[in-house]
Amino acid sequence: MTKKKNLLVVDQDPKHITLMRQILSGTGFRVIAARTGEAAVDLAASEQPELIFMEINLEGEIDGCVAVRRIRDFSDVPVIFVCASDKPEDILQAFESGADDYISKPVHSQILLARMRAVIKRASREGMVQHYTEITCGSLKINIPGRQVTIDDREVYLSETEFNLILELAKNQGRVLMHEQLLSSVWGQKYSNEIDYLRSYIHILRRKLETDPQHPRLILSKPGVGYMLASEPAAWPGARE
Repeated sequence: MTKKKNLLVVDQDPKHITLMRQILSGTGFRVIAARTGEAAVDLAASEQPELIFMEINLEGEIDGCVAVRRIRDFSDVPVIFVCASDKPEDILQAFESGADDYISKPVHSQILLARMRAVIKRASREGMVQHYTEITCGSLKINIPGRQVTIDDREVYLSETEFNLILELAKNQGRVLMHEQLLSSVWGQKYSNEIDYLRSYIHILRRKLETDPQHPRLILSKPGVGYMLASEPAAWPGARE
């Protein structure tokens, strides 16, 4: 028997989750639910849903927008925000975090289903949803949903910014990323010229991840251009920059 595909409903209100289950009961999908951003990230990784319905305000340490940004690190699953707020700033924040659509509560069941079908159809037309929850680069392993990094099977603590930087490099391992590209991706467009800021974080990452930070073989520099995570341990002239 073919296993049902999943829809993930994320909301801190159990009554809303029950309502969404009722609305979605005839769609042919299995409905799973989470009440915190952390649980949403975990379920998105383990269950690989076809679509996520997300509320901004959630229990736990991270809100819906942060949860979606973390999910976007490993999946391009479609996301529809279903929120109590209809404030323009909340709608904008949702789309900036990676939303595909935004619906204000109270929901109209037929409109929600129509927009759900439209988003899923658009995603399928653009290609299969991609999920990759772990990146390996030699002895470096990155568990993306868990935001954990190990080197030689030893877990290394990284701050949120440090993790975001090594993840951006790892997604593009073997390819040089320009200074401006890294700064914009990790810190935002307004930091695109802060090269000294980037260098300080590269220095921190090398101290934490390299066997010999003074002679890096993992995080390499292309002087005047940018940085690269080496697919295989290597060294370039000027790699210490």
